Amino acid sequence: MAENLIIGAGDKAEKYATLLPQIASLVGHETDLIANMANVAACLKMTFGFWWVGFYRVSGEELVLAPFQGPLACTRIKRGRGVCGTAWQRGETLVVEDVDRFPGHIACSSASRSEIVVPLFAKGEVIAVLDIDSERTAAFDDTDREWLEKIAALLSAPEI
Repeated sequence: MAENLIIGAGDKAEKYATLLPQIASLVGHETDLIANMANVAACLKMTFGFWWVGFYRVSGEELVLAPFQGPLACTRIKRGRGVCGTAWQRGETLVVEDVDRFPGHIACSSASRSEIVVPLFAKGEVIAVLDIDSERTAAFDDTDREWLEKIAALLSAPEI
């Protein structure tokens, strides 16, 4: 894929179906995770217009801000704190329909109303999370979970 993004028409699933092979092509021959995170964040932001799209990398007992698209963000998140820290701790995707109802939610932006966080893995351990926020409640569902987990898998290292 050249540095040109084709945005699919139709519903959310059709847009993801158009996006996934483009991301696979984009990251398939690049070994630098930070570069891949930057391009994936841009692709998701351009395709869906989410409020905030980005990554946090695991560093010791914290998540540290990595490439993102959107307004300023929290720089560090402790393990088990907020949606990102909880997804990291559990090693599973979290879909939060209303962030105000999530115990311990970290409000990096008061405009964020819903969130999805998808872990990235290497050797069975979470190495980062993909975090996406929307300014609408209940913006994310099982369609997002399914496709974003496929995208995260493209960035995750194979089991060794």
